[in-house]
Order: sequence, then C-alpha cells, then structure tokens
Amino acid sequence: MVTIAILNGPNLNRLGKRKPEIYGNVSMAQILLSIQQRWPDVHFVYRQSNHEGDLIDWIQECSDQVCGIVLNAGGYTHTSVALRDAVEDCECPVVEVHISDISQREPFRRMSLLTDVCAHNVIGKGTNGYADAIEWLLKNKE
Repeated sequence: MVTIAILNGPNLNRLGKRKPEIYGNVSMAQILLSIQQRWPDVHFVYRQSNHEGDLIDWIQECSDQVCGIVLNAGGYTHTSVALRDAVEDCECPVVEVHISDISQREPFRRMSLLTDVCAHNVIGKGTNGYADAIEWLLKNKE
C-alpha cells in the first residue's frame, strides 16, 4: 500500500476558523475526509504541530517510510533554515503546499526557504492544494 504523509505547521490546527477570508472555512478534518474518500487505497499519515522541532523530527522519521510528504510549513516556510535542511535531506519527494498565494501576501511572506529543496510546490490553490499535491506525488512516484 502506498503511504503519504501530510505534515502541517503552526496555526494550521485552526484551519477553518482562523482568517477564513484568507484560508477558507474548511477544517483539516474535512480536507482529510475528502482526501481519504478520493484515494481509498492510499494510507495517509497526518500530523500537525506548532513546534518546529516536531516537524523536523517527523520528516526525518518518515523520510524512508512513505512515498512522499505533503508539507504546509505555515510560517516556518519563511524563517526555518533547520526545516529547509531536513527537507533537503529527505529521502522521499516533498511537495510544498500553501493555501494562500504567498507571492501576493505581506513582503515577509513572499520568500520561501523551502521551494528550491522541494520536488514540487502548490501555492495559492486554496485547500484543494492538498489534493493537487497528492495527485502529483502519485503520478511521480518511483
């Protein structure tokens, strides 16, 4: 069975409630249900943390156990060299996801430290970006 990890960073536990004008009003539980219904033969591992080290640990732990990682690093996208290093060292492809179009946001959000070390990125597609990332991973798996 194919396994894909979905890792969410800080504040994404508030998805569906926090700034719905930017991030929408769909919760992560709803997104995960939709994803599982769309790909019933894929095993998904989902984790979310507001702590940078947790995300790094999870990337290192699942790097050789999954066919790919969907990563929405939230604010760490713009600040974490350590997270970038973990992604760069990852043994499986990582797809960077952002619900909003970070290139159209505040100046400090426009730069991603992750983009050049990720296999692919899906930016500004709303919560559908998670499905787009999974689709890309499944089409490009070895």
